[in-house]
Amino acid sequence: MSSLTSALETGTFTSVDFVAKTDPAAVADEYGDLTGNLFGKLGAPHVSATKPTFTGNGADRAKSTLTWAWGLPGGKWTYQSEVELAKKGDTWEFVWEPTVVSPVLTEGRSLHVETVQQQRGEIMSTSGATLIADRPVVTVGIDKTLIDPVAAPAAARDIAKIVDINPKRYAKRVRAAGAKAFVEALSIRKPMMTKAKRDRIAKIKGAAMLNRTLPLGPTKQFASPVVGIVGEVTAEMMKKKPGTYLPGDHAGLSGLQARYDDRLSGKPGLQVTVVDDKGEVLKNLYNTDPVDGQSLTITLDEGLQKSAEKVLKRVKPESALVAIRPSDGAVLAAANGKDNKMNLATYGQAAPGSTFKAATTLALLRKGFNADSQVKCPAKTTVDGKTFTNDSWFPKSAIGEITLAHAVAESCNTAMVGAAEEISHAEIASAAASLGFGIDREAGFTSYFGQIPEPGSDTEHAADLIGQGKVLASPLVMASVIGSIQAGHTVVPNLVEGQVAKPSGVEPLAEDEAEQLRTIFRGVVTDGTGRGLLDVPGKPVIAKTGTAEFDRNGKRLTHTWMIAAQGDLAVAVYVDEGENGAATSGPLLEAFLRMANER
Repeated sequence: MSSLTSALETGTFTSVDFVAKTDPAAVADEYGDLTGNLFGKLGAPHVSATKPTFTGNGADRAKSTLTWAWGLPGGKWTYQSEVELAKKGDTWEFVWEPTVVSPVLTEGRSLHVETVQQQRGEIMSTSGATLIADRPVVTVGIDKTLIDPVAAPAAARDIAKIVDINPKRYAKRVRAAGAKAFVEALSIRKPMMTKAKRDRIAKIKGAAMLNRTLPLGPTKQFASPVVGIVGEVTAEMMKKKPGTYLPGDHAGLSGLQARYDDRLSGKPGLQVTVVDDKGEVLKNLYNTDPVDGQSLTITLDEGLQKSAEKVLKRVKPESALVAIRPSDGAVLAAANGKDNKMNLATYGQAAPGSTFKAATTLALLRKGFNADSQVKCPAKTTVDGKTFTNDSWFPKSAIGEITLAHAVAESCNTAMVGAAEEISHAEIASAAASLGFGIDREAGFTSYFGQIPEPGSDTEHAADLIGQGKVLASPLVMASVIGSIQAGHTVVPNLVEGQVAKPSGVEPLAEDEAEQLRTIFRGVVTDGTGRGLLDVPGKPVIAKTGTAEFDRNGKRLTHTWMIAAQGDLAVAVYVDEGENGAATSGPLLEAFLRMANER
């Protein structure tokens, strides 16, 4: 019996003895027709057989009961059928009939499995607005039943060029797919599918366009790197979680959609039927009901998110903008530039430059300094052989002995570097932590909260104080830094409802410290590098600019930053390559605050 059960599991019948005039190749073809799309959807079945018993029609006729088990997500579908055997000489041969596959099958009938789609959970705002919901799309792809397999890869490359995806990779996927597969190329929002594009696709043999819905935001760019996307499950996902997905199923592929996929996705239903040669359902054999997914509530504000993305729309280098609500740490906007290669808003890692002077200033306050304390701001200073200077636009009038507030307002590097003898690494790390920086924690979303590792030298420690050295930050954490100053307590950003972390082992930010910091960083706007924000309507703005040098492809370039807070809103803007914080990031932050004030 093993030769038959193995053949039923593999679809290859060359080793099976059939009664006279039964062609194994013809059996294989008929078996493929009888099992319909089950192999493609469910994979190979497991088939076992009982020991044959005589049927009572003499010693040369027998039968065996076959038990079939087809794997399903979270279970299996089992049933039984029978196969007859006839003895010829000393050999038992199998009698092939459609009923071997299922007792309900006859010629012209086949098995068919369909996924009964569940409703994926929506992503909601804490305000009650629906952010991510099913929206109409046109899914473009190759239907391999409509084209010769040899010609399919070339057709795939033609489609890929029209929908702007990698032709080589898509052709490879089409070539590897089953003979009856529909291989998705791209889903396009229905309003974006022009008649001209439809007409071009329709001319390609094998092309298909399916009307369906996918979980999408209100705009194409809406928080996409943070929220993530939903798409067809990959081979790697099916291998990693066997028995969870069927080919063609959709799941979260990135961002929150992937992280909370178990909650959002629910579970599709299945329906196994008998169909005739026209595809009409004749009988229902097995079904499971779909289970809808649960919604996920996040703190993003739709209006502020759209404003942030509008601000970054024309920025050519990679960029990001994060806005949080200091009173409770809610992330209101997490926008990435349209050409970003990754989620810089919450997971970017770059030197924060002079925006990190917020932590250095707090450390100095804890050493007994105040806004009016005198500090030295020379044109240059040397630490262990390394010369530090101020930026080229630094005003000459500020060179010399000035107040701490003035040094912060004009962003004097040499004054902060000179504080290296006053502030230890432990003290600057503690001050940074009080502002929410460098506290590693599980936030419930892809996030980076900065680092200030133990310096390897005095030079590195001095560089840390001006946000260079080995200090790294994300726009998310720098919004938390200025937000902590504004709120008067350590702000821990949160994005997903119910995922609020509290800082532990952190020296609390005292109210008098916060008050002094607010005074000093208000001076950045009234008398320093943040003057561009002075006429922003609404409550007073506190801010800090930042510029951090780095080398790329043999060139010395600069990251540009600006952080600011106004009322119950704290914002960080980052541009990967720019002139300086005030000139490059400043106008972007100003535009965002003005939009926020117009709401």
